[in-house]
Amino acid sequence: MRVDAFDFDLPNERIALRPARPRDAARMLVVDGGTMVDAGVTDLPAWLRPGDCLVFNDTRVIPAQLEGWRGEAKIGATLHKRIDLRRWQAFIRNAKRLRVGETVDFGAGVEALAEERLADGSFILAFAGDEPVEVLLERAGTMPLPPYIAGKRPTDEDDRSDYQTMFAREDGAVAAPTAALHFTPKLIEALAAAGIASETLTLHVGAGTFLPVKADDTEDHVMHAEWGRIDADTAARLNAVRAAGGRVIAVGTTSLRLLESAAQDDGIIVPFAGDTAIFITPGYRFKAIDGLMTNFHLPRSTLFMLVSALMGLETMQAAYAHAIEEGYRFYSYGDASLLLPPR
Repeated sequence: MRVDAFDFDLPNERIALRPARPRDAARMLVVDGGTMVDAGVTDLPAWLRPGDCLVFNDTRVIPAQLEGWRGEAKIGATLHKRIDLRRWQAFIRNAKRLRVGETVDFGAGVEALAEERLADGSFILAFAGDEPVEVLLERAGTMPLPPYIAGKRPTDEDDRSDYQTMFAREDGAVAAPTAALHFTPKLIEALAAAGIASETLTLHVGAGTFLPVKADDTEDHVMHAEWGRIDADTAARLNAVRAAGGRVIAVGTTSLRLLESAAQDDGIIVPFAGDTAIFITPGYRFKAIDGLMTNFHLPRSTLFMLVSALMGLETMQAAYAHAIEEGYRFYSYGDASLLLPPR
């Protein structure tokens, strides 16, 4: 499909620069088939059924944004994907001033060698020393806020907690699974009391999620790979939910993408550990999920393409037009939508 089919006019003031406080005070647009209802995140238990299961991503965002120097040249790095214990793939700002074999000094005793330049223009950075890279990042890095937020205000101490979900456990993401930012222990208790289960998986979200789609046709866009894992016990419990008539509701596009990567053609979810570069556009047949809770996404983004695949492009165009008209807040720190396709 042509990428411009997924374009829409998003006023700049609709992009949220701070989250709702408390987290579950955010608004939630429910799209149930072709019906739209304005609700709030705290209404979620009423929109689900006993026996349903929410699936969360337990990845933890690391301070993967680095600023340093190569000689007199200022170099910025956003870590994207772990290669091994000391090496990361990174997107580089001012990359024309960095060559393979040169070292970048990120301050606080943190240095990295530009080991290799990849075909997409990113670099493999090899960090010096024996300390774990996570320790080095805590010392020299900052939280990697999305560019549409970071371009409007500096990252601050609040972001270290605001840009982390209550489920964060497994270090490795450089972007938050933002739909889960809306959840609080109180909301989880209310969901459990309503008979709604929850499970977790791990997908380390990469900085590629923020890259613009530059191709004119979706077939020509190359998705960046991200590493994920679903263990055997979790897969078995999710299969049991559907076998008993319950629905599997992904919380966030990251959870959805991993579930779909792990699903067989018959809808059975199998254990998974490895990279996924799944790119979901209209025409895709969903196998593992029955609904999605997600934030509002940017025009022409792969994430708006994904929700259009789930609900239909016309339905999502109407939903987003309604959200813009009604003042919903968009993207990482914004409001939520609950998308329930007809079965």
